Amino acid sequence: MTVHPMLSQYANIAAYSAIVVLAAAMIAFVVDLARSTSRQTSATTRDGAPAPVPAAATASHTIHAIGPTAVALSPAAAPSTPAAPRQAAGIGTSLTWLGAVLLVAAAVMRGAAVSRVPWGNMFEFSLTGSAAVTVTYLVLSLRRDVRWLGTFVVGPVVLTLGLAVTVFYTEASPLLPSLRSFWLVIHVSIAILAVALFTLAAAVTVLQMIQDRREKAASQGRSFMRALPNAAALDRLGHGLHVAAFPLWTFTLIAGAIWAQKAWGAYWQWDPKEVWTFVIWVVYAAYLHARATSGWSTRSSNIIALAGYGCIIINYTVVNMYFVGMHSYSGM
Repeated sequence: MTVHPMLSQYANIAAYSAIVVLAAAMIAFVVDLARSTSRQTSATTRDGAPAPVPAAATASHTIHAIGPTAVALSPAAAPSTPAAPRQAAGIGTSLTWLGAVLLVAAAVMRGAAVSRVPWGNMFEFSLTGSAAVTVTYLVLSLRRDVRWLGTFVVGPVVLTLGLAVTVFYTEASPLLPSLRSFWLVIHVSIAILAVALFTLAAAVTVLQMIQDRREKAASQGRSFMRALPNAAALDRLGHGLHVAAFPLWTFTLIAGAIWAQKAWGAYWQWDPKEVWTFVIWVVYAAYLHARATSGWSTRSSNIIALAGYGCIIINYTVVNMYFVGMHSYSGM
Protein backbone atom coordinates (compact mmCIF):
# COMPACT_ATOMS: atom_id res chain seq x y z
CA MET A 1 0.00 0.00 0.00
CA THR A 2 1.69 3.18 -1.22
CA VAL A 3 2.06 6.26 0.99
CA HIS A 4 2.34 9.71 -0.61
CA PRO A 5 4.06 12.09 1.86
CA MET A 6 3.39 15.19 -0.24
CA LEU A 7 -0.37 14.60 -0.26
CA SER A 8 -0.21 14.04 3.48
CA GLN A 9 1.43 17.44 3.90
CA TYR A 10 -1.26 19.08 1.78
CA ALA A 11 -3.88 17.40 3.97
CA ASN A 12 -2.21 18.83 7.07
CA ILE A 13 -2.17 22.32 5.54
CA ALA A 14 -5.88 22.03 4.73
CA ALA A 15 -6.59 20.87 8.30
CA TYR A 16 -4.68 23.79 9.83
CA SER A 17 -6.43 26.18 7.46
CA ALA A 18 -9.80 24.75 8.51
CA ILE A 19 -8.95 25.40 12.16
CA VAL A 20 -8.23 29.06 11.43
CA VAL A 21 -11.35 29.52 9.30
CA LEU A 22 -13.66 27.76 11.75
CA ALA A 23 -12.21 29.71 14.68
CA ALA A 24 -13.12 32.89 12.79
CA ALA A 25 -16.60 31.45 12.15
CA MET A 26 -17.01 30.75 15.86
CA ILE A 27 -16.11 34.36 16.69
CA ALA A 28 -18.66 35.59 14.14
CA PHE A 29 -21.37 33.38 15.67
CA VAL A 30 -20.49 34.68 19.15
CA VAL A 31 -20.81 38.26 17.90
CA ASP A 32 -24.20 37.39 16.39
CA LEU A 33 -25.40 35.94 19.70
CA ALA A 34 -24.26 39.05 21.54
CA ARG A 35 -26.04 41.34 19.09
CA SER A 36 -29.19 39.22 19.07
CA THR A 37 -29.28 39.29 22.86
CA SER A 38 -29.21 43.07 22.97
CA ARG A 39 -31.71 43.47 20.14
CA GLN A 40 -35.07 44.22 21.77
CA THR A 41 -37.14 45.58 18.89
CA SER A 42 -37.32 42.56 16.57
CA ALA A 43 -40.92 41.67 15.72
CA THR A 44 -40.21 38.28 14.20
CA THR A 45 -39.95 34.87 15.75
CA ARG A 46 -37.14 32.54 14.73
CA ASP A 47 -37.87 28.82 14.82
CA GLY A 48 -40.03 28.90 17.91
CA ALA A 49 -38.14 31.64 19.74
CA PRO A 50 -40.35 34.10 21.61
CA ALA A 51 -40.16 37.70 20.47
CA PRO A 52 -41.69 40.89 21.82
CA VAL A 53 -44.99 41.79 20.20
CA PRO A 54 -45.14 45.27 18.62
CA ALA A 55 -47.68 47.64 20.09
CA ALA A 56 -49.42 47.96 16.73
CA ALA A 57 -50.12 44.26 16.71
CA THR A 58 -52.06 44.38 19.95
CA ALA A 59 -54.95 46.25 18.39
CA SER A 60 -57.96 44.31 17.19
CA HIS A 61 -57.31 45.39 13.63
CA THR A 62 -55.20 47.73 11.50
CA ILE A 63 -56.58 50.26 9.02
CA HIS A 64 -54.73 50.77 5.73
CA ALA A 65 -55.84 53.33 3.15
CA ILE A 66 -55.66 52.10 -0.43
CA GLY A 67 -56.73 54.94 -2.68
CA PRO A 68 -60.14 56.17 -1.51
CA THR A 69 -60.91 52.89 0.25
CA ALA A 70 -59.92 51.97 3.80
CA VAL A 71 -59.17 48.28 4.28
CA ALA A 72 -59.18 46.62 7.69
CA LEU A 73 -56.58 43.94 8.25
CA SER A 74 -56.45 41.50 11.12
CA PRO A 75 -53.29 41.46 13.25
CA ALA A 76 -52.14 38.31 11.47
CA ALA A 77 -52.53 39.96 8.08
CA ALA A 78 -50.94 43.26 9.05
CA PRO A 79 -47.43 43.69 7.72
CA SER A 80 -44.76 43.13 10.33
CA THR A 81 -41.50 44.91 10.83
CA PRO A 82 -38.76 43.06 8.96
CA ALA A 83 -36.16 41.31 11.07
CA ALA A 84 -32.92 43.17 11.60
CA PRO A 85 -30.11 41.89 9.38
CA ARG A 86 -27.73 39.41 11.01
CA GLN A 87 -24.52 40.15 9.17
CA ALA A 88 -22.30 38.39 11.72
CA ALA A 89 -24.37 35.21 11.47
CA GLY A 90 -24.11 35.31 7.69
CA ILE A 91 -20.35 35.70 7.91
CA GLY A 92 -20.17 32.82 10.39
CA THR A 93 -22.22 30.56 8.13
CA SER A 94 -20.13 31.43 5.07
CA LEU A 95 -16.91 30.74 6.96
CA THR A 96 -18.35 27.46 8.21
CA TRP A 97 -19.04 26.40 4.62
CA LEU A 98 -15.45 27.27 3.73
CA GLY A 99 -14.18 25.37 6.76
CA ALA A 100 -16.26 22.35 5.77
CA VAL A 101 -14.77 22.40 2.27
CA LEU A 102 -11.27 22.53 3.75
CA LEU A 103 -12.05 19.66 6.13
CA VAL A 104 -13.46 17.48 3.38
CA ALA A 105 -10.44 18.30 1.22
CA ALA A 106 -8.10 17.42 4.10
CA ALA A 107 -9.86 14.08 4.65
CA VAL A 108 -9.85 13.25 0.93
CA MET A 109 -6.16 14.12 0.55
CA ARG A 110 -5.27 12.13 3.66
CA GLY A 111 -7.13 9.16 2.23
CA ALA A 112 -5.38 9.56 -1.11
CA ALA A 113 -2.03 9.84 0.67
CA VAL A 114 -2.47 6.43 2.29
CA SER A 115 -4.56 4.83 -0.51
CA ARG A 116 -7.49 3.98 1.77
CA VAL A 117 -10.40 5.51 3.64
CA PRO A 118 -9.20 8.21 6.07
CA TRP A 119 -10.26 6.71 9.39
CA GLY A 120 -7.56 4.21 10.32
CA ASN A 121 -6.42 5.99 13.52
CA MET A 122 -7.57 8.66 15.98
CA PHE A 123 -6.14 11.55 13.98
CA GLU A 124 -7.94 10.50 10.82
CA PHE A 125 -11.16 9.71 12.66
CA SER A 126 -11.06 13.13 14.37
CA LEU A 127 -10.50 14.81 11.01
CA THR A 128 -13.29 12.93 9.25
CA GLY A 129 -15.61 13.16 12.25
CA SER A 130 -15.14 16.92 12.46
CA ALA A 131 -15.97 17.19 8.77
CA ALA A 132 -19.10 15.07 9.33
CA VAL A 133 -20.30 17.21 12.25
CA THR A 134 -19.74 20.42 10.29
CA VAL A 135 -21.43 19.17 7.13
CA THR A 136 -24.37 17.75 9.11
CA TYR A 137 -24.87 21.12 10.81
CA LEU A 138 -24.76 22.90 7.45
CA VAL A 139 -27.25 20.49 5.91
CA LEU A 140 -29.56 21.12 8.87
CA SER A 141 -29.11 24.86 8.34
CA LEU A 142 -30.50 24.48 4.81
CA ARG A 143 -33.79 23.24 6.29
CA ARG A 144 -34.17 25.68 9.18
CA ASP A 145 -32.50 28.71 10.68
CA VAL A 146 -30.06 27.24 13.21
CA ARG A 147 -27.45 29.97 13.12
CA TRP A 148 -27.93 30.33 16.87
CA LEU A 149 -26.42 26.83 17.17
CA GLY A 150 -23.25 27.73 15.26
CA THR A 151 -21.17 28.69 18.29
CA PHE A 152 -22.00 25.44 20.07
CA VAL A 153 -21.15 23.26 17.06
CA VAL A 154 -18.15 25.03 15.57
CA GLY A 155 -16.53 25.51 18.99
CA PRO A 156 -16.28 21.77 19.79
CA VAL A 157 -15.18 21.07 16.21
CA VAL A 158 -12.28 23.52 16.57
CA LEU A 159 -11.35 21.90 19.90
CA THR A 160 -11.42 18.43 18.34
CA LEU A 161 -9.28 19.54 15.42
CA GLY A 162 -6.82 21.14 17.81
CA LEU A 163 -6.47 17.82 19.65
CA ALA A 164 -6.21 16.00 16.32
CA VAL A 165 -3.20 17.97 15.09
CA THR A 166 -1.44 17.99 18.47
CA VAL A 167 -2.32 15.03 20.69
CA PHE A 168 -3.78 12.53 18.19
CA TYR A 169 -1.57 13.23 15.20
CA THR A 170 -0.15 10.18 13.41
CA GLU A 171 2.06 10.17 10.35
CA ALA A 172 0.52 8.76 7.18
CA SER A 173 1.05 5.00 7.17
CA PRO A 174 -0.46 1.83 5.67
CA LEU A 175 -3.54 0.29 7.24
CA LEU A 176 -3.16 -2.45 9.83
CA PRO A 177 -3.83 -5.90 8.28
CA SER A 178 -6.78 -6.54 10.60
CA LEU A 179 -8.53 -3.43 9.27
CA ARG A 180 -8.22 -4.27 5.59
CA SER A 181 -11.85 -5.09 4.97
CA PHE A 182 -14.81 -3.51 3.20
CA TRP A 183 -16.49 -3.56 6.61
CA LEU A 184 -14.18 -0.70 7.61
CA VAL A 185 -15.97 1.51 5.10
CA ILE A 186 -19.46 0.39 6.13
CA HIS A 187 -19.04 0.08 9.89
CA VAL A 188 -16.99 3.20 10.60
CA SER A 189 -18.70 5.53 8.11
CA ILE A 190 -22.09 4.89 9.70
CA ALA A 191 -20.54 5.30 13.16
CA ILE A 192 -19.12 8.68 12.12
CA LEU A 193 -22.54 9.85 10.89
CA ALA A 194 -24.20 8.63 14.09
CA VAL A 195 -21.66 10.45 16.26
CA ALA A 196 -22.15 13.62 14.20
CA LEU A 197 -25.90 13.53 14.88
CA PHE A 198 -25.37 12.67 18.55
CA THR A 199 -22.98 15.64 18.82
CA LEU A 200 -25.56 18.07 17.46
CA ALA A 201 -28.21 16.49 19.67
CA ALA A 202 -26.02 16.87 22.76
CA ALA A 203 -25.40 20.55 22.04
CA VAL A 204 -29.12 21.21 21.58
CA THR A 205 -29.98 19.20 24.70
CA VAL A 206 -27.62 21.20 26.90
CA LEU A 207 -29.11 24.43 25.58
CA GLN A 208 -32.63 23.09 26.13
CA MET A 209 -31.91 22.35 29.79
CA ILE A 210 -30.45 25.83 30.32
CA GLN A 211 -33.36 27.46 28.52
CA ASP A 212 -35.93 25.43 30.45
CA ARG A 213 -34.41 26.47 33.76
CA ARG A 214 -34.30 30.09 32.64
CA GLU A 215 -37.95 30.05 31.58
CA LYS A 216 -39.08 28.46 34.85
CA ALA A 217 -37.17 31.12 36.78
CA ALA A 218 -38.79 33.81 34.60
CA SER A 219 -35.36 35.37 34.13
CA GLN A 220 -35.43 38.64 32.20
CA GLY A 221 -31.69 39.32 32.23
CA ARG A 222 -29.47 39.87 29.24
CA SER A 223 -28.53 36.20 28.94
CA PHE A 224 -27.49 34.96 25.49
CA MET A 225 -30.33 32.43 25.84
CA ARG A 226 -32.76 35.22 24.91
CA ALA A 227 -31.50 34.85 21.34
CA LEU A 228 -32.28 31.12 21.22
CA PRO A 229 -35.55 29.25 20.58
CA ASN A 230 -37.74 28.43 23.55
CA ALA A 231 -37.27 25.24 25.55
CA ALA A 232 -40.09 23.38 23.81
CA ALA A 233 -38.64 24.04 20.34
CA LEU A 234 -35.16 23.04 21.50
CA ASP A 235 -36.57 19.86 22.99
CA ARG A 236 -38.27 18.88 19.73
CA LEU A 237 -35.09 19.46 17.75
CA GLY A 238 -32.88 17.59 20.20
CA HIS A 239 -35.24 14.63 20.40
CA GLY A 240 -35.52 14.47 16.62
CA LEU A 241 -31.73 14.36 16.25
CA HIS A 242 -31.50 11.56 18.81
CA VAL A 243 -34.21 9.59 17.01
CA ALA A 244 -32.30 9.95 13.73
CA ALA A 245 -28.97 8.93 15.26
CA PHE A 246 -30.08 5.88 17.25
CA PRO A 247 -30.83 3.54 14.29
CA LEU A 248 -27.44 4.43 12.82
CA TRP A 249 -25.70 3.48 16.07
CA THR A 250 -27.72 0.28 16.16
CA PHE A 251 -26.45 -0.56 12.68
CA THR A 252 -22.91 0.29 13.83
CA LEU A 253 -23.21 -2.22 16.67
CA ILE A 254 -24.59 -4.97 14.43
CA ALA A 255 -22.10 -4.34 11.62
CA GLY A 256 -19.25 -4.40 14.12
CA ALA A 257 -20.37 -7.80 15.39
CA ILE A 258 -20.54 -9.18 11.84
CA TRP A 259 -17.08 -7.82 11.06
CA ALA A 260 -15.72 -9.30 14.30
CA GLN A 261 -17.05 -12.72 13.34
CA LYS A 262 -15.37 -12.54 9.94
CA ALA A 263 -12.08 -11.18 11.32
CA TRP A 264 -11.74 -13.03 14.62
CA GLY A 265 -14.22 -15.89 14.37
CA ALA A 266 -16.64 -14.66 17.06
CA TYR A 267 -19.42 -12.08 17.17
CA TRP A 268 -18.58 -10.99 20.71
CA GLN A 269 -15.38 -11.24 22.75
CA TRP A 270 -15.91 -8.66 25.52
CA ASP A 271 -13.33 -6.37 23.97
CA PRO A 272 -13.37 -2.90 25.68
CA LYS A 273 -14.45 -1.20 22.47
CA GLU A 274 -17.28 -3.69 21.95
CA VAL A 275 -18.45 -3.28 25.53
CA TRP A 276 -18.49 0.52 25.39
CA THR A 277 -20.23 0.56 22.02
CA PHE A 278 -22.97 -1.57 23.59
CA VAL A 279 -23.06 0.62 26.72
CA ILE A 280 -23.67 3.67 24.51
CA TRP A 281 -26.49 1.84 22.74
CA VAL A 282 -28.10 0.85 26.06
CA VAL A 283 -27.94 4.39 27.46
CA TYR A 284 -29.51 5.96 24.38
CA ALA A 285 -32.13 3.19 24.29
CA ALA A 286 -32.94 4.09 27.90
CA TYR A 287 -33.30 7.74 26.87
CA LEU A 288 -35.72 6.94 24.05
CA HIS A 289 -37.66 4.60 26.36
CA ALA A 290 -37.88 7.35 28.98
CA ARG A 291 -39.20 9.78 26.38
CA ALA A 292 -41.90 7.30 25.38
CA THR A 293 -42.86 6.43 28.97
CA SER A 294 -45.12 8.51 31.20
CA GLY A 295 -43.68 9.58 34.52
CA TRP A 296 -40.32 10.72 33.15
CA SER A 297 -39.69 14.44 33.06
CA THR A 298 -38.00 16.01 30.06
CA ARG A 299 -35.06 17.03 32.23
CA SER A 300 -34.53 13.51 33.60
CA SER A 301 -34.60 11.93 30.15
CA ASN A 302 -32.25 14.59 28.80
CA ILE A 303 -29.77 13.82 31.57
CA ILE A 304 -29.76 10.22 30.32
CA ALA A 305 -29.08 11.46 26.79
CA LEU A 306 -26.13 13.54 27.98
CA ALA A 307 -24.82 10.53 29.88
CA GLY A 308 -24.91 8.67 26.57
CA TYR A 309 -22.81 11.36 24.92
CA GLY A 310 -20.43 11.23 27.86
CA CYS A 311 -20.02 7.52 27.13
CA ILE A 312 -19.19 8.38 23.50
CA ILE A 313 -16.41 10.71 24.67
CA ILE A 314 -15.05 8.06 27.04
CA ASN A 315 -15.21 5.44 24.29
CA TYR A 316 -13.31 7.66 21.89
CA THR A 317 -10.64 8.99 24.25
CA VAL A 318 -10.09 6.84 27.34
CA VAL A 319 -10.87 3.47 25.73
CA ASN A 320 -8.85 4.21 22.59
CA MET A 321 -5.79 5.54 24.42
CA TYR A 322 -5.61 3.53 27.64
CA PHE A 323 -7.42 0.22 27.14
CA VAL A 324 -5.59 -2.63 25.46
CA GLY A 325 -7.73 -4.81 23.23
CA MET A 326 -8.43 -5.99 19.74
CA HIS A 327 -9.52 -2.46 18.80
CA SER A 328 -6.21 -0.77 19.69
CA TYR A 329 -6.07 1.32 16.53
CA SER A 330 -5.39 4.79 17.93
CA GLY A 331 -2.02 4.96 16.19
CA MET A 332 -0.53 6.69 19.24
